[in-house]
Parts: sequence; C-alpha cells; structure tokens
Amino acid sequence: MPLVTSKEMLLDAQKGGYAVGAFNAENMEMVKAIIQAAEELNAPVMIQTTPSTIKYGTLETYAAIVAAEASKAKVPVCLHLDHGSSFELAMQAMKAGYTSVMIDGSKLDFEGNIEVSKKVADVAAAVGIPCEAELGKVGGKEDDLEAEADTNTDPEEAKEFVARTGVTSLAVAIGTAHGFYVGTPVLDKERLSEIRQVVDIPLVLHGASGLTDEDVRDCVKRGICKVNFATELRAAYTKAVKELLEDKPDTIDPKAYGKAGIAAVKALVMSRMKVCGCDGKAGK
Repeated sequence: MPLVTSKEMLLDAQKGGYAVGAFNAENMEMVKAIIQAAEELNAPVMIQTTPSTIKYGTLETYAAIVAAEASKAKVPVCLHLDHGSSFELAMQAMKAGYTSVMIDGSKLDFEGNIEVSKKVADVAAAVGIPCEAELGKVGGKEDDLEAEADTNTDPEEAKEFVARTGVTSLAVAIGTAHGFYVGTPVLDKERLSEIRQVVDIPLVLHGASGLTDEDVRDCVKRGICKVNFATELRAAYTKAVKELLEDKPDTIDPKAYGKAGIAAVKALVMSRMKVCGCDGKAGK
C-alpha cells in the first residue's frame, strides 16, 4: 500500500496500550528487512532516517526505496525523519515524500526549542504531516548531536511545550541514551508516568537499543506509543556480514552480504516488535 502518516498508527497504539516500533534504516537491505518483519507479524511500522544517513544517501533516494517496498506491502508503512536538525531539513523531507517528521530542538533552550518546533509543526499540520519533537536531552550520541549529561523531561514543561507548539508526538528523556549503554541504564519511570498524566499526545522513547525487554514493556505500559531502535540494527547487520566473510572469505557478490544482513535485521526487528506489542495490530 502507499506510504501512510504516523498519525493513525500512533493514536491506535495509544488507545490499544502498545507501541509502534520505529526502526532506522541505512540502506535498501535494511528497508527490506524491516518491512518483511512487519509483513510476517502483521504489524504497523515506521522506518526512519537520520540527517547523517540522509547526507549519505539523500532524502529522495530513501523516499523512493521505502515507497517502492511499501507499495508491495499489506501493512501500513510510515517514512519518518528522525532527529531532524533544522526547519529546512524538515521541509525538504516532506517535499521529498516523507510522511512524518521530527524536529529536534532539544539542544536549544526551552524557548528556542518551542520556537523551532512550532515553526515545523505549523507547516506540517498545514499539509497533513505529523510532527514529533523532543523535550529534555536523551544522553549519548545520535549523528552529530551529543549530550554530555542527561536532563530528564520536566512534566510541567512538557505540558506547556505541547500546548504552545502543536506537535503531535513528544520524545521524552527519562534516562535513556543513544548508542549502546556503557553501564546499566537507570530509567526514571515515575517521571514517565507523571508526563503521561499531563500530556495527551503519543509519547516516544528514544535510545531503546540495549534496554531490557522488561524495561521497554514497562515504558509502554506507562504511556510510550513509539519506540526507536537504531544502533542494534546496525550492529546486527554488520555482525552478519562479518560472519559471512569469516566463513566464506572468497565471497565477492554484494548480494550475498545483503542477504545475510537482511536475515539478521529481520529477526531482530521481529523480536522488538513483539516486545512493543505491535505484532498483529495492522488494520486494527
């Protein structure tokens, strides 16, 4: 089917008490793997690209790949700009065919974040595209954005932020980090519950790679409607290719690498979808 926006799938997740899995793709093979997993589990799915991925392959290239693969799928597929770094990039993504965007103004102060988020949200709303924003700072590194220390989202600020910006989903900081964790993450789940009480739009969890299944499930129970997975997909793809080359060092056909990567990423995505509880939810 054609690409869809994230609006209905996230609202359905909010009503149904599950989360939509949002998976970052770096190439055609990862796109195929993610959609194959969604098809097998009858799950709605979001495919995401970050600014560095876009710089590598261009908005138009990824939009074309995802649209082509989604057109053959029976499940809803949304193409989302992850961690949009500027108003201009968000506009370019929508023009290129992205059906959901994120503007990440979390590196700015509160008023600066509101200003840029509202600017993107206003245009996105005018053309029927959902807009995600982030309040608070998720630790670790995502592309060129690096947080030296975590600053968890304040519930009252979240309430004000949503009211003033008009964004349709909100990524919150509760102690997660981008990339793999060095130690055991300590999540402020009570903070998440407090945010849920005062914010009525779908909430998003970034930095889920490396979290335990129990932590993800608990966050979903407390109101998370979208869970992002990126680093562990890259790791799974790379590990599969390395193992193929170790086992068959004379392999020269790139399709062989791709098939190995697809199988590894598909298996991982399916397991994460089950943890999020979105399996079997397409069309419901």
